Amino acid sequence: MTIDHWTMAKLWVDSREIEVKDGIPLIEACLDNGIYIPNLCHIQGTDNPSASCRLCFIEIEGEDKPVPSCTVMAKDGMRVKTDTPAVRRLQRTAFKLLMSVHHVDCGHCPANRKCELQRIAKFLKVGLKPKHLEPHLKETEVDASHPFLDYYPNRCVLCGKCIAVCKEKHGRAFLTFAKRGLETVVSAYGEKDGSTLPCGNCLACIAICPVGAIILKDSPHKTA
Repeated sequence: MTIDHWTMAKLWVDSREIEVKDGIPLIEACLDNGIYIPNLCHIQGTDNPSASCRLCFIEIEGEDKPVPSCTVMAKDGMRVKTDTPAVRRLQRTAFKLLMSVHHVDCGHCPANRKCELQRIAKFLKVGLKPKHLEPHLKETEVDASHPFLDYYPNRCVLCGKCIAVCKEKHGRAFLTFAKRGLETVVSAYGEKDGSTLPCGNCLACIAICPVGAIILKDSPHKTA
């Protein structure tokens, strides 16, 4: 019988001492200890953080500027701050930019009241509809080309969680990013009749989506 022996690290987060496994991402160290850090793309236990949402900034003593907490590993003696003016400024700016390409229609969304965007907005004390930013929505409101799923590009935050979990479940991703820039969307590989897709018995992408951008066809939450 093999027993894993973990080296523990003690670090200070916002003047609070916590003890965590040495070498885990700082975002996990904080979240596991009830210290909330806004995030959209983080997946617990991942070895390759995408750091795409640009929300999980923190400050580390000795560093010149805030850094994404998903990309830095916990080390003994670290001193971390999650609630400084610089951190909040970066988070609010990133969130407002994100919401400028998001169709806010909470009443018709399956993620309503359990949406990560709503949680982040409340935490950062900002509105879901940013002022002084022109909205940039995609022309396609619903992509219904998938045989099992409907995809809402203007709800999607491009966190990549659906792609990552698809690859984890099936050894390869049947979803991928397509196009570029403001037109980037999530698209699917496989035959349109679904013969090569495992989605009908999986739906992990729906479960992990933080914003209700992917739903099952004929869902009661479907909107035109």
